[in-house]
Amino acid sequence: MDNLTLITRNTEEIVTGEELEALIASSKRPSAYVGYEPSGKIHMGHVLTVNKLLDLQQAGFRITVLLADIHAYLNEKGTMDEVKKIAEYNRRCFIALGLDEKRTDFVLGSSYQLDPKYMLDVLKLARITTLNRARRSMDEVSRDAENPKVSQMVYPLMQAVDIAHLGVDVAVGGIDQRKIHMLAREGLPQLGYTAPVCIHTPILLGLDGKKMSSSRGNYISVDDSPEDIKKKMRGAFCPEGEVKDNPVLSLFRFHIMPRYPRIVVKRPEKYGGDLHYESYEALESDFAARKLHPMDLKTAASEYMNEILKPVRELMVVG
Repeated sequence: MDNLTLITRNTEEIVTGEELEALIASSKRPSAYVGYEPSGKIHMGHVLTVNKLLDLQQAGFRITVLLADIHAYLNEKGTMDEVKKIAEYNRRCFIALGLDEKRTDFVLGSSYQLDPKYMLDVLKLARITTLNRARRSMDEVSRDAENPKVSQMVYPLMQAVDIAHLGVDVAVGGIDQRKIHMLAREGLPQLGYTAPVCIHTPILLGLDGKKMSSSRGNYISVDDSPEDIKKKMRGAFCPEGEVKDNPVLSLFRFHIMPRYPRIVVKRPEKYGGDLHYESYEALESDFAARKLHPMDLKTAASEYMNEILKPVRELMVVG
């Protein structure tokens, strides 16, 4: 698989594809980043962007992970001390998920976001950004979109300036980050910085087929026990033959198949024996044709997800 195919697989949008191709073709070593609020459990929705960082790392990019403690504080996710403790746990989780510690820069937001030059750039961006634009940029990721605090309006401005001050070429995020990234692409050149290439990943549905939510508990957390994952998978929404918005198939497409070039769905001989797949498309085709039963798919998903998350659980025991 060539680098462009590797980088663009399982993405929702590239802004822009031409700029990404030019970056890959350049003689410089490119860099990419994702910012994470240290605000609680890491679930497979977060891991979707980690997977993209793994692809970029494999393609030769230098990776920066921003552990955005000040962002989390501004977004009312805890005290500074609380979010810093979670940030360290998040760092260890990302390494356990496969990021090469020697080729990844883990940066705490508070290590540079209070510097005078950074803050002056935030204020400069504030001068050219309307309140409505800032609010629209934050609506998808704020805790209280109906009645946001002023601090939450500062959030997207800081996120844009982060890209400049971290010196990265590519900003990676879920498609819910698009408005903030477009603010960065439009605003940073006016401050004398280069507009970033933006890579957006899809937003995963929860295991119940509805929007993923911590209150519903409809997600797999990276520290779920094997028993927890098996229980969650047994109850997962997975109508026979239905491919669209199927959260179990999404686990195979975005998390399992990119890590395993060949998978086995184990079945008793009386039901036809084991099935072998070397591509997601073949797996999806068999499921759509009802050659693969939902319970067999769920059982296989449980086995592979437990294998993927085993290093994180081992890390927790050591930690």
